[in-house]
Amino acid sequence: MTGGARAGRAAATVRTDPAGDGPGAATADTRPEDVVAEQARAQARAAAPDEVEQALTDNPVTPAAPVQVAPAPVASQPARKRKKGVNLREVRRQQTREAIVDAAAALFAERGFDHVSVLEIAQRAGVVEKTVFNHFPVKEGLVFEADPPMQAALLDAVRRRRAGESVAAAAGTFIVAACSRLGDPAAAPTVAEMARVIRGSRTLQVREREILGQLTDALAEQITLETRAAPGELEPWLAAHSVLGLYQSLLEMARDRVLSPTDPPGDLVAELRASGERGLSLLQFGLASYSKRRA
Repeated sequence: MTGGARAGRAAATVRTDPAGDGPGAATADTRPEDVVAEQARAQARAAAPDEVEQALTDNPVTPAAPVQVAPAPVASQPARKRKKGVNLREVRRQQTREAIVDAAAALFAERGFDHVSVLEIAQRAGVVEKTVFNHFPVKEGLVFEADPPMQAALLDAVRRRRAGESVAAAAGTFIVAACSRLGDPAAAPTVAEMARVIRGSRTLQVREREILGQLTDALAEQITLETRAAPGELEPWLAAHSVLGLYQSLLEMARDRVLSPTDPPGDLVAELRASGERGLSLLQFGLASYSKRRA
């Protein structure tokens, strides 16, 4: 839970995350945040990026040293110029994309997703409407990443889990670590803004459920691959739905808390972690012995 309007530059859908345990196994003590929830940019913007970063931090990959049999040739002057030109074009393209995302985020926060047109976003960003569609083929892409960062990190957590650890433990621990970052005080404005935008739009709510479904399908397929389950077997899907149900519950809990004007201030990170660990314990009671990695 996670791409989109950059109201999510602060912490934790979870980018989605989202954020990694079993990328070895993200533990409740891991360093904070991009889930979110990603999953949605709601989380990707707030949690997912950090989730991916956490996954890589917990499980660094050491690339093989390159074999160099001869010195690399010195690039010719024209080649250098061409490379410089390409880099400049990419920089300008990224700047344009960021301007569009920032304009969209501001307009969505002001009037809501459904009441802002792509033309208005283009005008605010100083570009033509076609340019917006070149970067974001669909309007929902301004809020949610097409490929939630959390998905890759979540699957990596499952693949890298230690011997004897169940898929529910690896994926669940990853999610608890990622979602707890949504409680970071620095992330609260972003989480609240995204919650208001998403809850105020039926279109975005539908898209968020689709993203959650994609995450569930991806996890179920990974479990099916590992266990060589026959088509139609219940266990992979039950495990995946249970884990992603925990994710969705923690995401909505974080949103409720940051939007509530009456809830007393407190350590939301600790609250989310404690709730996540209770939920994870329930999953472990029924799923702990399922799909353990063999030594």
